[in-house]
Amino acid sequence: MVKTEQLGPYVLSWPSGVFPLGGDALALGEFALVKPGQRVCDLGTGSGVLLLLLARRAERLSLTGIDINPLSARIAQENLEVNRLSGRILCGDLRTAPLPAGGFDLAVSNPPYFPVGSGKSGGPARSEESCSLDELCAAASRLVKNGGRFALCHRPERLADVLCTLRAHSLEPKRLKLVSHGPGHPPSLLLAEAVRQGRPGLVIEP
Repeated sequence: MVKTEQLGPYVLSWPSGVFPLGGDALALGEFALVKPGQRVCDLGTGSGVLLLLLARRAERLSLTGIDINPLSARIAQENLEVNRLSGRILCGDLRTAPLPAGGFDLAVSNPPYFPVGSGKSGGPARSEESCSLDELCAAASRLVKNGGRFALCHRPERLADVLCTLRAHSLEPKRLKLVSHGPGHPPSLLLAEAVRQGRPGLVIEP
């Protein structure tokens, strides 16, 4: 079964076996800072949703995505082509991908949330078995240029892990936003953006 969703001027499609569209990706797609003409890389791209969300906000983006799942990589490439967006999707391991070091202005990721052995699981796509938070941040730090940005979403209870791991890989946290389902509800999502070799100074957004 194939599902579709209209995202502004673009149409996103995904079949069973590809990580579905969710509120986390939508929130990250609005949070990440992106400018026209930038080189963007989505780490663990899934259906390619983040690339579409960023493309609707800024023109002339150079779009790259990578996913370890062959079906996801194929669907993400198809979603770019159907929407007449140029870009390339690689099928492979983001930890060892043949992508240019310092070749991107912005990296984004909606990564696995749960460490191996944590007792929690959102399925294979939500377990860090194939890529830990540390490995993800190391890859992002390698791929973005000095002054480039890395934006990701994650679980609020892992806030300390996220900030410490970003900084450990020369990605200085600069923006943080906590998202809840409404007044009186605790945060259910965190959004963070870091700058490679950036100066200390974190802004916590409403």
